[in-house]
Amino acid sequence: MSSIAYNKASTLPEAIALSAANPNMPVLAGGTDLIVQWRSGLISPPGFVDISSVAELRTISANDTFIEIGACATHAAIAADAGVNLHLPALAKACLSIGAAQIQNRGTIGGNIMNASPAGDTLPVVLAYGAELKLESVKGARWVSAVDFFTGYRKTAKNSDELLTRIKFPRRYSKDLRSEFYKIGTRRAQAISKAAMCIVAEVSRGAIVEIAIAVGSVAPTAVRAFGTEALLRGRAVTVPVIDSAKASITDEFSPIDDVRSTEDYRRFVCGSMLANFLSGLTKKNTPV
Repeated sequence: MSSIAYNKASTLPEAIALSAANPNMPVLAGGTDLIVQWRSGLISPPGFVDISSVAELRTISANDTFIEIGACATHAAIAADAGVNLHLPALAKACLSIGAAQIQNRGTIGGNIMNASPAGDTLPVVLAYGAELKLESVKGARWVSAVDFFTGYRKTAKNSDELLTRIKFPRRYSKDLRSEFYKIGTRRAQAISKAAMCIVAEVSRGAIVEIAIAVGSVAPTAVRAFGTEALLRGRAVTVPVIDSAKASITDEFSPIDDVRSTEDYRRFVCGSMLANFLSGLTKKNTPV
């Protein structure tokens, strides 16, 4: 294996500067995907920009409006955070679905997002919760909505001189808010998803006031099910409505056959995951 350049940042300004100065070098945080790609020959970068030691990028903070998570926060740290479990339970569940304990302790939410795989477990969650992503460069900073961030297969709206630094989630207090994360894989753990779904809904008096549905592994990117959301918004949760929603989401995407699953199975489980969530809304002990 030939030698390559290695640039390690200690502070956030240094990380931003190094990233901007070396646009052809991948950013290294947890390395759970990046190092595997490098060692297997899938990528041949001239070097790496290591941001794993930047303390500012590992913080999880909250105010009355938002919960902000640093791009280098690990899946384990996020899943263990009390505020995340209270206000973003589907995110905590998604983080616990990623790999095994070793991956959760090393892998980061920023790395999962920037990998931009349609099978990335946190991607449907950031879409469904309406997260915003902070991109910083030496020229300044900007926030990009998650729904506008994933532009194609393993492609994002990040410019070459920018660094993903924080993920901001709206902090919602409604007692009528329900959310859930589902993942279908070959096994219950250490499996890449055949299909994944995150749903966030506000329900009042048996009717859906607002709903966001995001799905992974059914398209080149993780995607929102806008058509099915529109069908459900303002509707009472009844068996006919559940059946209509199930049929809608089954036809909303065009998944592919690949080594992990088939188009037909992915369509089927998307309908089943949504129906399971909606059916749960009619029960008294629906998880928040």
